[in-house]
Amino acid sequence: MSECRKLKILFLLLVALCCIPLAVSGQGTNIAYQDSQVRFTVVTDGTLRLEYAPDGQFIDDFSFVAVNRHYPAVDYKLKKDGNWIELSTSRFRMKYKKGSGQFTSRNLSITSAKGMYPFRWMPGMKQKCNLKGTYRTLDGYDGDKHIHTNELMPLEDGLLATDGWTLIDDSDNFLFDDADWTWVKPREKKGSQDWYFMAYGHDYKSALKDYTVFAGKIPLPPRYAFGYWWSRYWSYSDNELRELLRKFRMYDIPLDVLVIDMDWHYTEPGKGGWSGWTWNKRLFPNPGRLLADLKKEGVKLTLNLHPADGFAFYEEPYRAIATDIGMNPEGKDTIPWITSDKKLMEAVFRNVLHPMEKEGVDFWWLDWQQFPFDKKIDSLNNVWWINYVFFTEMERNRTTRPMLYHRWGGLGNHCYQIGFSGDAVISWKSLDFQPYFNSTASNVLYGYWSHDLGGHFEADRIDPEMFTRWMQFGAVSPVMRTHSSKSGVLNKEPWVFSPVYFNTIRNAILQRYEMAPYVYTMARKTYDEGLSVCRPLYYDYPESEEAYDYRNQYMFGDQMLIAPVTAPMKDDYSTLNVWLPAGTDWYEWHTGTMLKGGQTVIRTFAIDEYPIYIKAGSVLPFCGRVKSLAGDDHSYVVTVFPGGDGIFDLYEDNGNDKEYDRKYARTSLQSKHVGNRLEVTIGSRKGGYPGMPAERAFKVKVVGSAIPQSVTVNGKTVNYVYDGNSLSLLIDIPIADAKCEKQVLITYPEQTADLNGLPGKFRRLQKGIVALKYRDADIVLNEELGTMESTGRSIEYTPEQMDRLVADFIRNYDKLPEILKQHKLSEENVQWFLKAVHWED
Repeated sequence: MSECRKLKILFLLLVALCCIPLAVSGQGTNIAYQDSQVRFTVVTDGTLRLEYAPDGQFIDDFSFVAVNRHYPAVDYKLKKDGNWIELSTSRFRMKYKKGSGQFTSRNLSITSAKGMYPFRWMPGMKQKCNLKGTYRTLDGYDGDKHIHTNELMPLEDGLLATDGWTLIDDSDNFLFDDADWTWVKPREKKGSQDWYFMAYGHDYKSALKDYTVFAGKIPLPPRYAFGYWWSRYWSYSDNELRELLRKFRMYDIPLDVLVIDMDWHYTEPGKGGWSGWTWNKRLFPNPGRLLADLKKEGVKLTLNLHPADGFAFYEEPYRAIATDIGMNPEGKDTIPWITSDKKLMEAVFRNVLHPMEKEGVDFWWLDWQQFPFDKKIDSLNNVWWINYVFFTEMERNRTTRPMLYHRWGGLGNHCYQIGFSGDAVISWKSLDFQPYFNSTASNVLYGYWSHDLGGHFEADRIDPEMFTRWMQFGAVSPVMRTHSSKSGVLNKEPWVFSPVYFNTIRNAILQRYEMAPYVYTMARKTYDEGLSVCRPLYYDYPESEEAYDYRNQYMFGDQMLIAPVTAPMKDDYSTLNVWLPAGTDWYEWHTGTMLKGGQTVIRTFAIDEYPIYIKAGSVLPFCGRVKSLAGDDHSYVVTVFPGGDGIFDLYEDNGNDKEYDRKYARTSLQSKHVGNRLEVTIGSRKGGYPGMPAERAFKVKVVGSAIPQSVTVNGKTVNYVYDGNSLSLLIDIPIADAKCEKQVLITYPEQTADLNGLPGKFRRLQKGIVALKYRDADIVLNEELGTMESTGRSIEYTPEQMDRLVADFIRNYDKLPEILKQHKLSEENVQWFLKAVHWED
């Protein structure tokens, strides 16, 4: 087989994988009805394409929104009753008057099927309750209001509405031609109608999945994208970047992506500017050497591009590009940036970007802020089109998984992954807005927003509390990336903060890596089903008013609910009203407290605690300590949460290949309670992918666990580690072939102590006593207070005394005010201590 033939076959496979449009003739078998002017195509049982073409020439080319014209078979019924056509599926019933021409409210209607949330739609009808989508940028916004105009952000409408239906009008959208690298072409036909009607009732998840059938899937980013990104608008030098990386390693903080802002190139007049294409050799005397050394450290690199100003004559690649596009290479005329000019784009990639990628640039940060529309094709959105061009060029010409980091360009841009949300104001308002902003973006499948964690500008200092809360939110966001404007006082390096904030920030980053296998599995679900990692509560609880009212709360994957802290603490604690949906109990991870579902609770959190709620009984794949996510040698910690039985399907793939749609592996994780026994099963790994390790190291961690009587792995008794302060059990499983099932059996005493909420009380009391000693260094702890502080350790040292130690702690905790007074503390110090440990909780 010729090399060209091989490449063509590979390209066709990649087309099927993601959202690259490839022109085809005709459609699939789902054309339910066609006459001389109208055509109805059943995309799914909930989505119908309706076309009216006055000349009878229907559109089969792909559009910017509809990148697929072949659909799976759908069970539908077509009935012709006199002058009317009736088309029905399990989700809708459409009626159209034959031969009546253009779609209007007089000749067309669609109603919901029986059993769905009821609606009746006719052309011209407006939605009443759209759940909104997203917006191009957070630039200049303080929360949801712009700092200059004080106007609310005009969030675009999304694909979902409580009305139960959505109409997408694709009539005037751009099309793609049939070239090898498909390119934009305007629609020539006027007066045609090309609509997509989505009927879903309140089954929002099905609507999003249906949308991917014709609009394309959300490509899975490389695994390293779910690690920590360091970014700062700063004129870094080679030396500074190496020192930065050294400190990340010294403080044992993992890092996956290093972002270099615009100062990688010359910026002064006559050598560069806002746009720039020539390495600043004063700062980077040997860029290739630096990039090679970063690769040895396992760090991925992206550079900022502001391409709108084009190529000035003094830029290094100017002559090569000018030659390729037919301009005078010795001239002085600036080469204008026109994204619709395919010849220019090919020259840019060939002479500028590909050579830099070979040196070590992994992907590009596109920062388009200039003219909104193309200079040659009227109304062509520059953001949308440049995203398409860069992403599909990587898809066509690279062996690694393409990724782009850019701004939102409009419906259909979900095909191009990571969003750069722009320059938000540093404020609590901005932090408070971003969880909601993430959630609504999932309503247009734009689920990978990357924010400037900590905010970008309009501040003369970093508020350590605000930044810490922002980083905790970042750990349970789609992408965890810090950034700030070019200012000497906006340092966000974790080690510049005092110990309490440094430790909390570092722990937030470590927690992100701990959750990486869970997050990556949920990202695969994003690809398969169109469900973003961060998504609104109403996807799961559409009939609960609270799911719409508590707009800042969101699901982080299937098993976690997040209620972010977005306001300053009072008396060292943040207080929140948290809605916990019915149908399950919820485990408050950072305090070890199990809470009943179906209620709103008032909860408090110290700076080192965050409102992460796990569905009771969940069994989740977490990660051991790693330096980066680029490799595939991680050990997994199968973590079992209290409250019931659980099951989880762990997903794995190569991490950075383009064949993940069909080359991947899954491992079933299950936990089951039988009497006083807990059975944990790590199933046989199914499937495979390039580079897959034959063996995998596993541990089993049981959260909120009593001391077991015995632990066996595959029938053999093994040792375990018990952490008394966190009340968790850790079991090492001998490394074995991943194809082999592993059975862990934990036997507990028939009666065990109630451990609910104790880990949080242990930690708060320990911190309070340390702080008390700093208020009164001569204090001698009495028997009750001293033993309360050491209860966790005592459980480790004397596990046979666990029930008694727990009972003593609870009894003494309940009478803590009396115990404090026995120390002859002042009333002021008694009240201070009770507040410090938040005793009323």
